[in-house]
Amino acid sequence: MIHENNLVTVSRFDGNAYESSQAAERTLNAAILRAEIARSYEEFLEIFEKFYDDDIEVSSEDSPETIRGKARVRPFLLNFLVPLHVMTEVSGLSISVQQTEVPRDTANETHSGWKIDFTGVGGRRCTLKWNAIRRWKASRVVYEHLYGHEQIGGPLTEADLNSDWGRSEAGFQLPS
Repeated sequence: MIHENNLVTVSRFDGNAYESSQAAERTLNAAILRAEIARSYEEFLEIFEKFYDDDIEVSSEDSPETIRGKARVRPFLLNFLVPLHVMTEVSGLSISVQQTEVPRDTANETHSGWKIDFTGVGGRRCTLKWNAIRRWKASRVVYEHLYGHEQIGGPLTEADLNSDWGRSEAGFQLPS
């Protein structure tokens, strides 16, 4: 879980819109990078609740539909986070996240590059990369667009996960 003393309250940022959005972006990205999916996917949900506006709009170059509102975005986020949490906590998948700031000069708009490395128990890797544009209103993201998706390496398979996790000698069994 996120401890409130670990996050700067972005509503405290003063100054012009450009400086405020840049500071809020750095704070949001730092919170994302500090959270650990192996420990809890709930940390990411708390970040989403804290930094994203109730009327958030999310779009992607891979989908013609813009998703509007936290209630509609949350299931997409959970569909991404929950399997990652299970695979890291139970199956030994290792995940490394990196973020790169992409300089822009537009007030209330920020750009960043993201990269996630997935490493299976045998060392096989798959990397996902994408970019995000965020538009800010005060300390909240009101629009996020994901683009430039790239996958390096093939998808990981069952062979890349810890095969002992469902055996009885590991202390628990899969249902029959």
